[in-house]
Amino acid sequence: MANGVAFGGDERNVYALDAATGTTRWIHRTRDSVSSPAVADGVVYIGSNDHNVYALDAAAGTGKWRCPTGDVVSSAPAVAGGVAYIGSDDHNVYALQAVTGAGPV
Repeated sequence: MANGVAFGGDERNVYALDAATGTTRWIHRTRDSVSSPAVADGVVYIGSNDHNVYALDAAAGTGKWRCPTGDVVSSAPAVAGGVAYIGSDDHNVYALQAVTGAGPV
């Protein structure tokens, strides 16, 4: 996410701003509050209390994939080696292919 920042909030939105100007680049709405994001390789990864993990295109904010979990996802994802890792309150850690969201890896 060149020259940009992404963050989430309790009002169900993920935001991307231009780091230099503070101008909103995009807003993506989920069905509940969201975690802090991870950004890797042009993708914003975020968990939500709507029991899903989302991967969003960092440039446009459009959804790339969504993976349901068994409970809320309030922790921030971690991305390494082509795998997105995220914990859920369902007592599982999910290891998902970063590009497709398929799992477990």
